[in-house]
Amino acid sequence: MSETALPNDDLQSTPEAPAQLPVAPKRAGNGLAVVALLLGAAGVAVGGWGVWQVRQLQSVHLTQNDQLQELRIETQALQQREQKLSSQLAGMPPATELEDRRRLVAQLQGDQQRLSQRLETVLGASRKDWRLAEAEHLLRLASLRLSALQDIASARALVEGADQILREQSDPASFAAREQLARSLAALNSVEQPDRTGLFLQLAALREQVVQLSALAPAFDNDGKPLFGMTADGDGPSRWSQWWEQISRYFRIDFNADKNVKPLLAGQALNQVRLALSLTLEQAQWAALNGEPKVYTQALDEARSVLLANFNRDNEQSKRMLAQLDALAKETVSVVTPDLDASLSAVQAYLERRHLPAEEANLRQEPRP
Repeated sequence: MSETALPNDDLQSTPEAPAQLPVAPKRAGNGLAVVALLLGAAGVAVGGWGVWQVRQLQSVHLTQNDQLQELRIETQALQQREQKLSSQLAGMPPATELEDRRRLVAQLQGDQQRLSQRLETVLGASRKDWRLAEAEHLLRLASLRLSALQDIASARALVEGADQILREQSDPASFAAREQLARSLAALNSVEQPDRTGLFLQLAALREQVVQLSALAPAFDNDGKPLFGMTADGDGPSRWSQWWEQISRYFRIDFNADKNVKPLLAGQALNQVRLALSLTLEQAQWAALNGEPKVYTQALDEARSVLLANFNRDNEQSKRMLAQLDALAKETVSVVTPDLDASLSAVQAYLERRHLPAEEANLRQEPRP
């Protein structure tokens, strides 16, 4: 029984074994394929990373080569500079000689500073003297402008400049000089400056009008009355009256003339009158600029006489010119200028006191008993 059972067991076991064997190899094959794929992908990634690393190393290597090249160039430049410095150092004197030179330079600077201080002290006093001398010169110029040209404005400016110089000195001893200058300025401010330039230009305008001045031709006017009874009452103008009217334009016969008849100027005579009138006006211009009232008045009177003697009073041009001459004759061309001698003497006395010793200056300033 046992022998028969064994074969049955074998028969039963033998069919079961082939049913389980095919399952195991299929699962193992799939796992190996996945592992193989993973290993391949990992290999590709490792290979790509290696290639990237190689390229990075190559770029770094190139960069380092460029940096090394620049460093070599800088090294060569530094070597050249070092050679130049070495040559310059070789040409320089030794340290002992440099120390001696430094000492001499310091001594020279000290001497120069002392000399500059002394020069500044000397020049400080001389500058003040120069400025005071300039103030005296300004006063002399102001006095000359007043006496020669009667120029009030220029003299006032010059005196103000002299007073400004004295004010800059800040010296109490200049009080008397500045007081006298203040008086001179007050006197100059009280005088009115005549407009000589305006008078000169107005006379020049009149001279231009002289060229256009012409004589007025006389005209006959019978006031509509018949001539010599040539027409009767109620009759119109006859041929004789018409003929006489035409002739009267050229000449006129006056049997009852009670005034002097002035000849009609023309041609050379008119030019001579214009020239004489222009010369008198030019003389008046010169007198106006130089402050000569007598010459100015005389020239204008002569101009009026020329106009009245050679031109009729009915001439509008001569009337206007006579009116302008009368207006110009009322203008003043000269003024009484103040005297600046007192101011000049005060400034000169102040300058003399500055150059005197202190004791002598004090003695001069003390009032006498």
